[in-house]
Amino acid sequence: MRYRILIFFAASASLLASDSGMDAQIDHVAKVAAVMLDGDVCLKIQTERSHQYLQKKDPRDPWRAGDNYDVDHTAFQQTKKTLMRLAHLCATPCDVNLWMPVPPAPGRVQITIRNVLETSQFWTWGDLDQAMPPEMKTVLETGERVTVRRKAGMISVLAPVRDSLGDVVGIAEVASQVKQDPRENVK
Repeated sequence: MRYRILIFFAASASLLASDSGMDAQIDHVAKVAAVMLDGDVCLKIQTERSHQYLQKKDPRDPWRAGDNYDVDHTAFQQTKKTLMRLAHLCATPCDVNLWMPVPPAPGRVQITIRNVLETSQFWTWGDLDQAMPPEMKTVLETGERVTVRRKAGMISVLAPVRDSLGDVVGIAEVASQVKQDPRENVK
């Protein structure tokens, strides 16, 4: 019985140590993302036409906004490649996603670029835009990184994305799971 208790405590300590190590890794990647992501380029990703359709609701065509989602391919690809490279800085599998405020709708945000694992504590599959979570609002207002543990077994660090004037124009979400399940987010 004593050995079981010792093994349990050793395993718990090991899990906590690796968990805090994961926190530090993800925070480091978020710090790098805040420096590497170009907010001026991120603002160009979604086209003006696409922004207009995002806010037009048509009861006869509920998929109108999604069907008319359009991006500037150069800005999209440049940012997507940077996000993918940032994800390689984590020793464990992680995603770096880009969230942008919806210009014509204060208090709304959209995931502009998702990455390979589709890991996010905030995104609901199929939603083009959603109410801005308080943690994202904090990042936009303060420009500080915020660590989030909303879902059990998941860690995210939200980092500011700044334009050339230093204004926070978007949010990078560096997200990982304590226990990886590659099929969890694509069911």
